[in-house]
Amino acid sequence: MRILRWMGCLMASVLATAAPAMAQGSATLDAVKARGAVRCGVSTGFPGFAAPDGRGEWRGLDVDACRAVAAAALGDATKVQYVPLTAVQRLPSLTSGDVDMLARNTTWALGRNTAQSINFVAVNYFDGTGFMVKRAANITRLEQLAGSTICIQPGTETGLAVQDAFRRRNISFTPLMIEQVETLANTYFAGRCDAIASDQTQLAGMRTRASNVADHVILPELVSKEPLAVAVRYGDDRWANIVRWSIWAMMEAEELGLTSANVAAAQASTEPAVQRFVGRTGDLGAGMGIDNAWAARIVAQVGNYSESFERNVTPLGIARGPNRLWRDGGLLIAPPFR
Repeated sequence: MRILRWMGCLMASVLATAAPAMAQGSATLDAVKARGAVRCGVSTGFPGFAAPDGRGEWRGLDVDACRAVAAAALGDATKVQYVPLTAVQRLPSLTSGDVDMLARNTTWALGRNTAQSINFVAVNYFDGTGFMVKRAANITRLEQLAGSTICIQPGTETGLAVQDAFRRRNISFTPLMIEQVETLANTYFAGRCDAIASDQTQLAGMRTRASNVADHVILPELVSKEPLAVAVRYGDDRWANIVRWSIWAMMEAEELGLTSANVAAAQASTEPAVQRFVGRTGDLGAGMGIDNAWAARIVAQVGNYSESFERNVTPLGIARGPNRLWRDGGLLIAPPFR
């Protein structure tokens, strides 16, 4: 009897502790709803990921991450306030509360995750540090850059990756640090540095600005792994869940064969996984404080991951590579929606 009473007291204590946690809301979601928009930190100009088009409308893979969250949380993918941030500005802007989320080609790294209190929630692109050089220089491998001047953006993981790569090869280089992406690219094009180092995707974007794209070559060698991830601040788990599952919803939709063109018709599907995804069965939105049609809205208004990639990244001449779904030999995988 004593054991039973003790167990009863223990369960009562556990339930009393768990109940408030389950009932917790989200201060960030409340602020987003009151404002009527998600404040999303993006790049100052990264073709394929976050850049204004000719009409001034933001486009890109990272932009679609912002739009997905707005569709889930507010019901409308257009309800986003884009906040252009340099590499130096991005993390302080997130931790200070200037933005609700960061979708700005930011590497998920231990130091950032812990020392800087950044909560990375989902990788939306796998990349790596590479180098762009002028074709006329006839450089084909990293060792040929010994003694060169290399343009690098401060506040990124690139500098450390380049230092490590050159140290391993026992060769030296001179870094030329420039914060603004456009200035960084123009400095390289003007010949003030022999090479420019950055994520390969960003190099592909920069190359589109060249007067003659064919004059510049991106070396095939990668010197680091760069899982580019969407991030939020510490301390708001419900908001973190909304953001991470919004990103994963685009991947899950691709796996289920759901697109912006067919997701409305999928309401009639008898497939259990599709029924849960579109909100016909289950209650997958309740734990995040949003309705059950959130995932279907993302696909209807933004598209699945493949649609976003083909719309934004494919025009840069970049193959999906590791950014294919896990079933297709890539690294992208969404946890089960159940």
